[in-house]
Amino acid sequence: MIDEILDRDATAQAEAVAKGDVSAVELARAAIARIEAGDPALNAVTQRFFDQALDQAAAADLPEGPFRGVPFLVKDFYCHMAGTPTTGSARLLEHNVIDHDSALMARYRQAGLVTLGKTNVPEMVTMGTTEPVWRGPTRNPWNPDHTPGGSSGGAAAAVAAGYVAVAHANDGAGSIRIPASCCGLFGLKPSRARITLGPDVGEAIGGITAEHVVSRTVRDSAAVLDATAGALPGDPYVAPAPAESFLSALARPRNGLRIGVTFDAPDGTAAAPECRAAVAQAADLLRALGHQVEEVTLPFDGAAFRAALASFWPMTVTRGLSALAAARGEDPEILVRELEPFNQYLFAQGIARRAVDYIRDLVVFQGMARAMGGFFQARDIWLSPVLPFAPPRLGHFDAAILGAETAWDRVLQSFLFTAPANVTGLPSASVPMAVSEAGLPIGIQLTAKLNDEATILSLAAQLEQANPWAMPRRAT
Repeated sequence: MIDEILDRDATAQAEAVAKGDVSAVELARAAIARIEAGDPALNAVTQRFFDQALDQAAAADLPEGPFRGVPFLVKDFYCHMAGTPTTGSARLLEHNVIDHDSALMARYRQAGLVTLGKTNVPEMVTMGTTEPVWRGPTRNPWNPDHTPGGSSGGAAAAVAAGYVAVAHANDGAGSIRIPASCCGLFGLKPSRARITLGPDVGEAIGGITAEHVVSRTVRDSAAVLDATAGALPGDPYVAPAPAESFLSALARPRNGLRIGVTFDAPDGTAAAPECRAAVAQAADLLRALGHQVEEVTLPFDGAAFRAALASFWPMTVTRGLSALAAARGEDPEILVRELEPFNQYLFAQGIARRAVDYIRDLVVFQGMARAMGGFFQARDIWLSPVLPFAPPRLGHFDAAILGAETAWDRVLQSFLFTAPANVTGLPSASVPMAVSEAGLPIGIQLTAKLNDEATILSLAAQLEQANPWAMPRRAT
């Protein structure tokens, strides 16, 4: 009975707790048992707070939020949990214990979620796979020889394996959508500033990062967004409040949407045939649902976008390491030696950039945002692949084997469809659509105009009903 409830989505789990079909403690114990049974093979949960979680689940004052008693996992990056380390799977941050909750963590608690632990990420969250040297690789529950994606790969593997129904994730160049695609989940990157990064972070770097979750169902994603959206005083910018709750948007289907589809990346990089086929399948399904779908050309210079992204992305490591070095009174040029070869390479690239280079890249991104604003005057959705290839084998991005430049080229290629939404601030989601010849999930991407998560959620819910995707694949 408890296992059957744990296989439901988070909304249904909360309903079961509220009705007394299962207690929060029983549900937490069942999720813990799954982690203990499955994670020696998957390595998705790298920090475990089981005793603390059981105490939280048993507490009389467990908040009466929409997810009261539902087991949950937090990604080991940005979303601080008081009294626990935030490491980014970097050994040099092993003892980086934070003394307070982030605003988002406080909202998860208020929603009634019971946090069991933290999930694995690539070191410094710099790539779309999850293979840190220190923590070890996370494996895809669909095929353990393949990546679950990244940087929220631990979160996606945990949800796909059935440990939990929903898990925290964040997205700076595709880090929600890439692992959602690789693991057969729904993953929405909300609009810029929809969920605060405070109080510790303002805009991260260039406003590219968004917080949210990966989930089994669209309704869970919508309901969690309702529970966590909103700014903090002092945030550098604020997303306007939606006209209605995100969950209620699912009950109001959008009809006759204007959908523009592209099959290749903005710079012309061709997607693999099975990724193109998944998009074609989605386009046919959307037409059958009554929407207008036509192939389009994106209104910005794809080569200039790729060049700006290649210049900009290394500074994510340089900024983070430089801030850490300043806090410790150390030299970042020495501290970087403790990082993996790939991140050493990115640091070296980033430290050579000038302020004027950073501003130039932002001007390119802002031009893209203006162009996409015009694009969405005539269309409601941009449909595309999430990745240009099916989930690769572990080691596909390994700089120690390939060399840093080759690894960087592969990482950059993996961001080509997803990063446009980050640099422009647009909402974007991965929706499960197909399975590769190797038996691995392939998602398609839906992107909408700024602050229009409701249209994505509504359309994704239509696809979910018309093309139901797989339930959890439990690790053995």
